[in-house]
Amino acid sequence: MSNTLDDILDFNRNFVESGEYAQFFSNKYPERGLAILSCMDTRLSELLPRALGLKNGDAKLIKNAGALVNHPWGSVMRSLLIAVFELRVSEIMVIAHYDCGMRGMSADGFLEKTAEHGIPADRIDTLRNAGIDLDNWLTGFDDVEDSVRHTVGIIRRHPLMPTAVTVHGLVIHPTTGKLTLVVDGNAQTEAERP
Repeated sequence: MSNTLDDILDFNRNFVESGEYAQFFSNKYPERGLAILSCMDTRLSELLPRALGLKNGDAKLIKNAGALVNHPWGSVMRSLLIAVFELRVSEIMVIAHYDCGMRGMSADGFLEKTAEHGIPADRIDTLRNAGIDLDNWLTGFDDVEDSVRHTVGIIRRHPLMPTAVTVHGLVIHPTTGKLTLVVDGNAQTEAERP
């Protein structure tokens, strides 16, 4: 059995008692008016903010597998809209990364792993019979830059997203932190806005 939880709770107790938290004081509004949707890849935990020159309190960070918005009414899109309407965000960056685990992911391969972990086939059948499109939901992407363009497009075209919000798309190298600009939201013309 892992002692991860005990280790974290012990560390946290010392962190609070020593007052180390004081260096992280901020409020709920991002200083730079920025929200970032990025991948949950562990290589980006510290690298991404450092490579962008961000400090605590500068931006809202939203992470998921692949830095994707697959559905306009899902939790990621809701988080971005809340950031805009409730938390003074005026600029969004979608930052995916090269060598992503979502690249080439297939529903068949994923469902094989669920079976290996003891998920019964009848559960999968029930989900499919209930209208859940597992094949689409569990499929990754082939090209990370195309995926970023797609996600930026979903965000820009959302009927509740104000046209004044700038949406950029980038890809970060997970080792060096080098950014590749895919979509410059500042270059979007009025004709391209929804």
